[in-house]
Amino acid sequence: MVGISTYVIGHEGERYSIVIENHTPRSFEAVATVDGLDVMNGKPGSFDNRGYVLMPWANLEIDGFRQSTDAVAAFRFSKVKDSYAADRGETRNVGVIGVAFFAQRGDDWSSSELRTRDTASPFPRDTRFAPPPR
Repeated sequence: MVGISTYVIGHEGERYSIVIENHTPRSFEAVATVDGLDVMNGKPGSFDNRGYVLMPWANLEIDGFRQSTDAVAAFRFSKVKDSYAADRGETRNVGVIGVAFFAQRGDDWSSSELRTRDTASPFPRDTRFAPPPR
């Protein structure tokens, strides 16, 4: 595991976001934590949690803890006692932001493998439907 440490000085009440840039032709899943809590579900961070899919050459901005598909609770610099982590009873990792990247399964498939998957049929014995387009 490779770790990179960067330190940021923030002022109480200011918003911040996590910006991730993919400079590769491959997709990745990014699982992020703030204060030790998963940004998607607010539970303690784990490599088993789901994350954001970062497409090739794309940028992603995570600007808060996900509350629904449309809303987030903004990340803000605060005192430990006033943090979201304190509300959740998890203050040990306040001030720590983490992102783990996972290669997408199938990202290294051969062209033969891709052809096989592209022509696969979910109902091979059912002839009521037209074959899938090429």
